[in-house]
Amino acid sequence: MITPKTLSGFRDRLPREAMAKGAVLDKLASVFRSFGFVPIETPHLEYASILTQEAGDIQKEIYRFKDHGKREVGLRFDQTLPLARFVAQHHHTLGLPFKRYAIGNVFRGERAQKGRYREFTQCDFDFIGSASLLCDSEIIQVIIASLKALGLEEFSVWINHRKILNGLCRHFGVHAKEDIRALLRVVDKLSKIGQEGVLLELKTLFPNLDFTDFLRIVNTKQNGDPIEFFKDVAYLKTFDTTLKEGLEELERLFDLLLCLEINPEHFKVDFSIARGLGYYTGIVYETTLNSLATLGSVCSGGRYDNLSKSFSAQNFPGVGASIGLDRLLVGLEELELVESKSTSARVLVVCMDAKDFAYASQVAQKFRQSDVNAELYPEIEKLKKPFSYANHKGHEFVVVLGEEEVRTRSLTLKNMTTGVQVNHLSFLKALAMVSE
Repeated sequence: MITPKTLSGFRDRLPREAMAKGAVLDKLASVFRSFGFVPIETPHLEYASILTQEAGDIQKEIYRFKDHGKREVGLRFDQTLPLARFVAQHHHTLGLPFKRYAIGNVFRGERAQKGRYREFTQCDFDFIGSASLLCDSEIIQVIIASLKALGLEEFSVWINHRKILNGLCRHFGVHAKEDIRALLRVVDKLSKIGQEGVLLELKTLFPNLDFTDFLRIVNTKQNGDPIEFFKDVAYLKTFDTTLKEGLEELERLFDLLLCLEINPEHFKVDFSIARGLGYYTGIVYETTLNSLATLGSVCSGGRYDNLSKSFSAQNFPGVGASIGLDRLLVGLEELELVESKSTSARVLVVCMDAKDFAYASQVAQKFRQSDVNAELYPEIEKLKKPFSYANHKGHEFVVVLGEEEVRTRSLTLKNMTTGVQVNHLSFLKALAMVSE
């Protein structure tokens, strides 16, 4: 006998979890479509050479192997690099600018932990083919609208600019492109290993440099009015011309966002946001739930203006974000913002005599034809058992057909939430009560 078990870092989803996930995905897709984003799909498997472009430290987490044709392939670890390949391959038929969303599983061979698995679902939305700051603004709007659609109110989109970090690196003595990338990958670990841990790693990488003041600036966060914040950090513009460009672009982004009817508490500046992936070139962001900060970011992304250069002589600037659905679901469950049911049917139809199954099937069919999902209980049991089944699955109503009810073509309806039961109802009256 083979012991039934799942691989470490992978998981099954029971109906209750799968339905909660499906409900969240439906709401997210509706938000994406409201901004004009369209769906695409790309394969789970790509050539390894595509996935290793700009992957940074994640390269060691890629599931790579040779396929039956002896080709070097890998499972996608995100949906951005496949998007760059997709746009380079299909841009003639897409029309630019191009706004897409993609929902699918990605794979990383990393240590599994709460809300973090080796196979997980990402919900990506990207704006390709424009360097306009309006695109960056819209991606942040989509993040905020998506979380609000899920019932979340207490969250923060922490925003930074890679030019600010690049300028700070140069100001403090790190100039080579690869050295800057290595430094920022360490900075990206601040929330995991803390300031002391980051200083230790930086000392190992750059033994002749002192990063104390660098980290003091990097740890700067906006806590109040954004206009006052930008006044307070204006002195940084004298450090480096690239830093100045990044800070001024961030100010213009906030001018755009502050013109909208969006709670300004939902978006703030945090100079420590680096994003470890090497392909980011501009504004970057991570999103945390205020009461569950230790959960980590539930949505992150940024601008990547050079990513498609690996696949095409023509450049396609882009900006986008990714919602980590598995981690977000953990947060929604802890905040009790997901439905706890494992059925798609609102009504359970119960028959007390096998000879009346034909009529019971007609009743269930009538509910479905009236856009009310209905399930027919397939056994003849005492009512305690189907009622228990309905409570366990999450049916809102149970319709019972007994001997007398079948003879008179009337129904008994029980509301499983309130416990109220009404006898001798016509189908139309039962439907009206279900639809109230």
